[in-house]
Amino acid sequence: MLRKLLVLMALMMPVVAFAADKVKDDEPVEHLTDEQIYEQLKKLALVFETARDNFVEDADEKKMLEAAMNGMLQALDPHSSYLSADDFKEFNDKSLGEFGGLGIQITSDRGAVRVISPIDDTPADKAGIKAGDYITHIDDEPVFDLTLNQATKKMKGRPGTKVKLTVISEGQEPRTITLKRAIIKVESVKYEEKTMAGMEDDEDAEKIGYIRISDFGATTSKELNKALEKLEDKDVIGYVLDVRNNPGGYLTAAIDVSDAFLDAGEIVSTRGKRPTDIERNFATPGDLANGKPVVVLINHGSASASEIVAGALQDNGRALVMGSQSFGKGSVQQQKPLGDGTAIHITIARYYTPSGRSIQNEGITPDIEVLQSKIEVLERRESLYSEASFKNSLKNEAAEKKNKDKSDDDEEELTDEEKDALDYQLQRAMDMVRAMATLQERANFVPATSDDMPIAMEIDADSDADESKKSEDENSSEK
Repeated sequence: MLRKLLVLMALMMPVVAFAADKVKDDEPVEHLTDEQIYEQLKKLALVFETARDNFVEDADEKKMLEAAMNGMLQALDPHSSYLSADDFKEFNDKSLGEFGGLGIQITSDRGAVRVISPIDDTPADKAGIKAGDYITHIDDEPVFDLTLNQATKKMKGRPGTKVKLTVISEGQEPRTITLKRAIIKVESVKYEEKTMAGMEDDEDAEKIGYIRISDFGATTSKELNKALEKLEDKDVIGYVLDVRNNPGGYLTAAIDVSDAFLDAGEIVSTRGKRPTDIERNFATPGDLANGKPVVVLINHGSASASEIVAGALQDNGRALVMGSQSFGKGSVQQQKPLGDGTAIHITIARYYTPSGRSIQNEGITPDIEVLQSKIEVLERRESLYSEASFKNSLKNEAAEKKNKDKSDDDEEELTDEEKDALDYQLQRAMDMVRAMATLQERANFVPATSDDMPIAMEIDADSDADESKKSEDENSSEK
């Protein structure tokens, strides 16, 4: 029994992973000898057997072993974990664009559950959960004793059922919200042509292509190519690529998205454990946006694959990055199936932008910082001092009816145009696209030469010259 356990543990555990505490980045790892590793494995088997035989209730051996493997991997970094058969299946279902739950991307942060970002148009998004929020309780149970996979499982469940979360936002008191689980269908790419706020009714207003990528999945590249094709047919003057609150996804999808806007140049490099473990990815010829101005919108919820795209377009001088500092997840994970339907999710490399920047724990710094803001109205719609403020002033019945009808409509939901107008970062990004398009147009402007002048102008010029010469001759004869 003991020998079988030792063989099982040896197969499951990477040699370098065995450390009692998390090793600090600035301290070298002290590797164990083969003999020391064997002694530690023997101790682990002893702990297992002692706990199983002496625990007050019947011990669940499978649960104990899976927890040991998961804890081992999570000791490496927050993104490595053991995936049970159910976890592995759920991960693959999610990557294909449909899964059940709340629509929230989370990570482990010092024992707590931190929100990377909510997914667009999901229960979490509609409930107002934001990137950077902390979840402290799930159905009144503290999360501090749960693994990340356990916390995720508690939030998932049958569509239509409810779950209660205690959420803490920065600078606010804890709040408890109840969410109804749903089938989460991730539409990776949304797009439309937009005009500046207040110019929606102007048929001659310049159109800007707006592309929103909510995550990087298996179909993202195909969806983006379709969006660019449709928007190019609309003759837009430039693009806003919105990856705010995008938690990332497949590395290959990030490379394909970057390549769509680039004609050449490096996109990203991944560097693994050994000096030789370097892989560089380059753009292929063909800019699907045809060189038009691009502004990438990021915020502190933009992570991983989003940061690859922002860094690639920024370093290649292809796009201007606006918004706020991104999340700072500069590592690449890979699933390693174990052959029995389970797998491990493990960090295998760091990624670097074309200029050689690692954004791990740093993030992408925007070229122009634009924090999300709310426009404050400094002037009242109606003055406190006017004819209407006088006592016994004459009434305007038509105006009173108009105001009543208006108040009845105040509770209506905002239109898409009104929502855009309230999105300060988006409006500033669209301003920048217009400015860049204007500068690009001026740079490409070629003044007309004399060869381009109409024949009539040349004839007139000759006639003027003849008249001038005739006048000079007459003056000369008079003299």
